[in-house]
Amino acid sequence: MDSSALAFTYLFCALLVGGLIVRTVLASRQIRHVVRHRDRVPEPFAATIGLEAHRKAADYTVAKARFGMLESAIEAALLLGWTLLGGLHALNQWLLSWMGPGMWQQLALLGAFALIGAVLTLPLGWWSTFRLEERFGFNKMSLGLWLGDLLKGAVVGGLVGLPIATLVLWLMGAAGPAWWLWAWGAWMAFNLLLLVLYPTLIAPLFNKFEPLQDETLKTRVNDLMKRCGFAAKGLFVMDGSKRSAHANAYFTGFGAAKRVVFFDTLLKQLAPPEIDAVLAHELGHYKRRHILQRTVLMFALSLVGFAVLGWVSRQAWFYTGLGVVPSLEAPNDALALLLFLMVVPLFTYFLSPLLAQLSRRHEFEADAYACAHTDGHDLASALLKLYKDNASTLTPDPVFARFYYSHPPASERIARLRGATA
Repeated sequence: MDSSALAFTYLFCALLVGGLIVRTVLASRQIRHVVRHRDRVPEPFAATIGLEAHRKAADYTVAKARFGMLESAIEAALLLGWTLLGGLHALNQWLLSWMGPGMWQQLALLGAFALIGAVLTLPLGWWSTFRLEERFGFNKMSLGLWLGDLLKGAVVGGLVGLPIATLVLWLMGAAGPAWWLWAWGAWMAFNLLLLVLYPTLIAPLFNKFEPLQDETLKTRVNDLMKRCGFAAKGLFVMDGSKRSAHANAYFTGFGAAKRVVFFDTLLKQLAPPEIDAVLAHELGHYKRRHILQRTVLMFALSLVGFAVLGWVSRQAWFYTGLGVVPSLEAPNDALALLLFLMVVPLFTYFLSPLLAQLSRRHEFEADAYACAHTDGHDLASALLKLYKDNASTLTPDPVFARFYYSHPPASERIARLRGATA
């Protein structure tokens, strides 16, 4: 191994171990802080959140944090197994000896990697659903439904992912040194197409979507959207209770295909004025151009990513530094793609606080928009119900929240809403 490869191996190990340490320290802080405040409801919420609900949220948060620590350790071990311990190299060599070099072998490598990874992490998904979520009363899925979702997800992933993977691999081999720019353009077009197709073709494979039947609520929602200058293709109710007791509402689609989707659990938990306020918050994300900003940011980051991939895929140290010997007689494009996808999260993990801060700022702006078009008291009331019903802790560790939280902590968010309405 030359000096460049050795240096990259050291960097990889430092990022892997450093990231695992940071995750463990932050999760430990979260656990200690939540446990310390478990037996006392914060004063601003004492009138609306009972002690038992507060304790349930604390226990749920601690259980998720402990599970997250285990999950991080297992994922780090799997990453080492695929890279420095030779897993990906062995899989590639076996497929080369069986199929020979070419596009089919490269696609088989991508497919086999995805399949093996899914099987290895299957116990984690099962435990999260049927132990953790079940323990706190959130899981509504049977084992058959869970397995059916996995099968459908694999089929959809193959049907959607195989064409774009084939195109990217073909461009890597045929489009010259600037292949990454063409691949980025194809990736961008692919994502925009998914925004259009997902609501009508993909989402209905997993959930039932029915038009909103409550005429009174439908009138309220249409009046709100009219006041906000927003048009949607339809208002739909999704059978979220089929899988989970968690509640939500969201917009999906792109351009003329936009639609409003309510979880049936949300309609059961909130009063009509509170639903208005939650919907106004989501409208705020559109009207303040948060969706556009996030889309542009995603495309910009992916452009940088493709450019870096275009460079490292031509460097021998990138392969050997990660435990893979590149072939001299066969294309290494699929190897480069897989190694890059495995390594990138180690670098981007440390950008989490910046992205989380941007997201929290957007949430505050969307809250302000909702207060301008509905009653802020209704939004605060709705959020408190959702915090309670989703067992979201009211007392997160401040450092953990700053690093990870895409939404402001309850204390900050409700305090700002109450100040705005006052």
